[in-house]
Amino acid sequence: MPDLITIIDWIGEERTLALGGLLIGALFGILAQRSRFCLRAAVIEVSHGQLGPKLAIWLLAFSGAIIVTQILQLTGRFDTANVRQLASQGSISGALIGGVLFGIGMILARGCSSRLLVLAANGNLRALLSGLVFAVVAQASMGGILTPLRETVSAWWTIDGGDARDLLSFAGIGHRGGLVFGLGWLFAAMCFALRHKISAWAWVGGIGAGLTIALAWWFTFEMSSRTFDPSPIKSLSFTSPSADVLMLVLSPPGQVLNFDLGMVPGVFLGSFLAALLARELKLEGFQGAYSMPRYIFGAVFMGFGGVLAGGCAVGAGVSGAAIFALTAWIALGGMWAGASITDRLIDRRSTIAPSQTIGDLP
Repeated sequence: MPDLITIIDWIGEERTLALGGLLIGALFGILAQRSRFCLRAAVIEVSHGQLGPKLAIWLLAFSGAIIVTQILQLTGRFDTANVRQLASQGSISGALIGGVLFGIGMILARGCSSRLLVLAANGNLRALLSGLVFAVVAQASMGGILTPLRETVSAWWTIDGGDARDLLSFAGIGHRGGLVFGLGWLFAAMCFALRHKISAWAWVGGIGAGLTIALAWWFTFEMSSRTFDPSPIKSLSFTSPSADVLMLVLSPPGQVLNFDLGMVPGVFLGSFLAALLARELKLEGFQGAYSMPRYIFGAVFMGFGGVLAGGCAVGAGVSGAAIFALTAWIALGGMWAGASITDRLIDRRSTIAPSQTIGDLP
């Protein structure tokens, strides 16, 4: 099997990055589609006082990402010294407020940004429209009309890069402590999964989705170490990458390829293939006049909140958490809080039919 240097010499650095993103994204798309991996579903279960299968699946992915990422660091196969979430200055105000806004948005849109992409590939037109609005607002927040507002909120409370943003360094427990922490959550996830007798696909998909997070960290680190012009070290995230893919579609041909521009289409393709093989492709539209504005407002909240927080439910909530970036954990806490409160204020007033499972609502 050819190594990275051979592949880079064969097709070039840009195409290798994009190909890696495509393959890792496709794997994530397959696993997320089959397992129904979704932070929103897990939050709703907890909000309803249930430690059920949706929480188990999310915790399997969450703990798997932490465990393998920490093992990679302990064995010297991955280093966070040049990772943006730790090395550069961060914003605590942005992480907290952005996380809350993102949490509100994923309840209104009935799915986080990654889940919308997975569902759009299965024929869900509500998710497709929400995903497009999400990408437009994210782009407007990064370099458009919403940029001044984002920069103002981010400047309220900043934190230096380096050890100040590294929770493991701050706590003095190192990567071994991070590994033990991940194992503890894996044990909890397994208890919940066994109690609710989740399917084999839920086990494989949950753990596998977490492993793709660590795989992306490893791949981009290796590429940065082996290329003449070092590329950013990153893992799976869907806020900035979604905006980048949108701009790729709208811009003239010839844009530089990178990991994100392969990853987003890869997730879509993987989810589509998984749904096709499982015979789950189905066109779904909006139901009622109230439905569309709810999804659009949710996408707007997620688009601005995701950029402000420095990542989405996967980018900050799992990828950033796996390297114990302080702002990522604050953003994750904000997402849980925003989603729980919104669920209590809005969706608890609706009656859930007995035949419907929490997290699988339209």
